[in-house]
Amino acid sequence: MTDDRSRSTDGPGADPAAEWPVTLSGVTESVVTTLGPNDRWNVAALGLFAGDADTPVTARTWGNTRTRRNFHRRGEGYVQFVDDPVVFADAALSIVEREEPILESANAWARVAVERIGSGTDEGTEWEQWALRPIDAGVETETVPTIDRGFGAVVEATVAASRLEVSGYDETRLRERLEHYASVVDRAGGPREREALERVREHSAW
Repeated sequence: MTDDRSRSTDGPGADPAAEWPVTLSGVTESVVTTLGPNDRWNVAALGLFAGDADTPVTARTWGNTRTRRNFHRRGEGYVQFVDDPVVFADAALSIVEREEPILESANAWARVAVERIGSGTDEGTEWEQWALRPIDAGVETETVPTIDRGFGAVVEATVAASRLEVSGYDETRLRERLEHYASVVDRAGGPREREALERVREHSAW
């Protein structure tokens, strides 16, 4: 793994006192928007690895994605927390662009400065690791949380589907996982989870 700490995160308008709008633990799935060279905001899924008092929140980009290129180009993005599985599936597996950085479906968001802190290769795919530091944040809605197994199955399905036809992964095993996740959505998901699963099929080689 190589180390690269050349990029500063003290961008214009940065607030050193800014905090994440939600409590992060483990790996939190989010949606990130980054500004592309066409002045449109690209929407993608991004897993956030929780930090602590001494380490920042981190994330990895895999391959030569728009998010990776825009992170290098702009040094920032908007991390958003959504609970709509269709929005997440589209972001994870298709090309989505918007005029504005903050999605209507965002319950909360954080504008983050990003710094590349490492890179490497896993199963033939290049990855880069980024430190994310909030420089602005907002809460759009407050809801009573509910637990839906179907939503979790959709998230796992996007991961498996994104690895289809990627060297280093067993395609038969991935397809078995996808069928299992589909059965969970069928049993425990609602209409949005079922629609999201159809988006997974549409956007991938499944």
